[in-house]
Amino acid sequence: MLDRLIVEFDRALRTVAAPARLVRPLPGGEQPEAALSEEERRHVVGLMRVNHCGEVCAQALYQGQALTSRTASLRDALCGAAAQEVEHLAWTEVRIRELGGRKSFLNPLWYLGALSFGVAAGAVGDRWNLGFLAETERQVEAHLDGHLASLPLEDARSRAIVDQMRLDEIEHAETAVSLGAADLPTTVRQAMKLAAGVMTRAAYYL
Repeated sequence: MLDRLIVEFDRALRTVAAPARLVRPLPGGEQPEAALSEEERRHVVGLMRVNHCGEVCAQALYQGQALTSRTASLRDALCGAAAQEVEHLAWTEVRIRELGGRKSFLNPLWYLGALSFGVAAGAVGDRWNLGFLAETERQVEAHLDGHLASLPLEDARSRAIVDQMRLDEIEHAETAVSLGAADLPTTVRQAMKLAAGVMTRAAYYL
C-alpha cells in the first residue's frame, strides 16, 4: 500500500510540475506559424492554458477513479485514457511555450479538486465511475468544439492540436459507454458543468 501511495504521489508531482512526455507527433507541427496579432496571441495562449489545465484535471480524475475502482478492467481503461491524456498535456505545453505564454498558476489547486472528484466517483461503484468518465469526456468535447470556433482560422498549429484532442475525448467516452457506463443524474451533470466553468474562466487569465 505504501509503495502505491508513493507511486501516486510521484505521478501527481510529475503532472503538476514536470514537463509531460511527447509520444505521438505534435498535431499540426508541420504547419507554419501564423502571423497573429498581439490580441490574438494572448487569446490563443489563454485557450491553450485552459486546455492544459483541463488535462491536469483529467490526470487527477483518472488517478482518483483508478484508486477507488473495484475492477481491474476499469482500472486498465482509466490508465489507458490517462496515458493518452498525458500526450495532451505535452501538446498544450509545447503550444503555450511556442506562443510565449505560461501555464496556470492554479494547477496544483485544480489537481487536488479533480482528484477528490475522481475518488468520490470511484467510491460509488464502477457503473457510476464509468458514467462520470463518459460525461466528463462529453463535456470536454463540447468545450473543445467551442475552442475550435474561437481560435483564429489561420492558426493551423493550435487548431490541429485541439481537433486531435477532441477526437481522443470522443474515443474515451465511447469506451466508457461500451464498458457499461451509467447515465448520471441531471443535477450531477450540471454541477460538473458549473465546476468546469469556474476552472476555465480562472485558467484563461491565471
